[in-house]
Amino acid sequence: MKHTLGDLAIYGGPPAFTEPLYVGRPNIGDRKHLFDRLEQALDRRWLTNQGPLVREFEERVAALAGTRHCVAMCNATLALQIAARAMGMTGEVIMPSFTFVATPHALSWIGLTPVFCDIDPETHLMDPAHVESLITPATTGILGVHLWGQPCSPDVLPGLARRHGLPLLYDAAHAVGSRWNGRPLATVGDAAVFSFHATKFVNAFEGGALVTDDDELAATARAMHSFGQTGEDQIPYLGTNAKMSEASAAMGLVSLDAMPEIVVRNVLNYERYHSELAGLPGVRVLLYEGGNNCQYIVMEIDETVTGVGRDTLRAVLATENVRCRSYFAPGCHMMDAYRGSSRLPRTEAVSERVLGLPTGTAVSDEDVIRVCQIIRFVVAHGREIAGRVTNGSAARTSSRPLVPTPR
Repeated sequence: MKHTLGDLAIYGGPPAFTEPLYVGRPNIGDRKHLFDRLEQALDRRWLTNQGPLVREFEERVAALAGTRHCVAMCNATLALQIAARAMGMTGEVIMPSFTFVATPHALSWIGLTPVFCDIDPETHLMDPAHVESLITPATTGILGVHLWGQPCSPDVLPGLARRHGLPLLYDAAHAVGSRWNGRPLATVGDAAVFSFHATKFVNAFEGGALVTDDDELAATARAMHSFGQTGEDQIPYLGTNAKMSEASAAMGLVSLDAMPEIVVRNVLNYERYHSELAGLPGVRVLLYEGGNNCQYIVMEIDETVTGVGRDTLRAVLATENVRCRSYFAPGCHMMDAYRGSSRLPRTEAVSERVLGLPTGTAVSDEDVIRVCQIIRFVVAHGREIAGRVTNGSAARTSSRPLVPTPR
């Protein structure tokens, strides 16, 4: 417990946690089942090229997504690129700026031009009205993002895309298992892309997938992800090598096995953060609708109310071994690679306030209570702490660098 400012680790007190709590620390699952599957792959000597583990993984992901097809790939970035090519995107693609940079990078890398739109500050999701205002003759697609596992305008964007004759692709990296109105969120739009990166609650070490009900799109993407081949010496498409390995599929299957208990832990942590931080002036924990996988727990801090900014709070928490994430700062449109885009005031305001909090199977109910106690204490003394940090009087800062975590 922190009772005085001197108790804070940034001023010389002992850290609240002896081992760091992370956002996105990998969930491991049942090691024995993982090793059993790896042994099977080794015994078969079938390690890649659409082996039986990959096929089983695709079947289970398609069932989870509620779609007819799943094409497993080695990562979500390549899955986005192949999806965009298979859907015929060739020019400008409208997408939110408030997302991990992999989203625009994936399309920029294959010669498409991201056109960034602003967000709803309450949900952090792209604003459909702004999307429509950005559509021009050069627009060849819309890329929505189911951020924090939330449904990105599923009742508006599909109709908008149809009216303008545009393909609608969703980056669903955060939305594995999430639902909307009782149906899997991945069924919205023409296709969706999942991420199974190690930081995701269902992981394949590294992996991704395209899911869709469109038979032709699935067949085209499957060919493109394997050098453009549709058969031996038949190469009708420009392709690449984006295949998932049997080892990744083995880990993915183990993660899918563990998914129910992981979601339970995520939901319990989400509910505990909400209850512990309820009523704290200047602090808002993002509220999700039912059906969210609760993989991400996101807090906003309003410096005008608390007297302490997001970055200062993050630095204080880091010295307590609480490793939070400042999503997504700056917005993609403010990064050097994309600077020159129009100003997006709501994105810019939100990106200065958001903090991702530790959760997952490595974070217990007791851990959440202690994290929230520190947050409440810092907010209660916000102006004094901010003044000390500004004046350089903090005793020490975190010895570990605050580096970005892959999506």
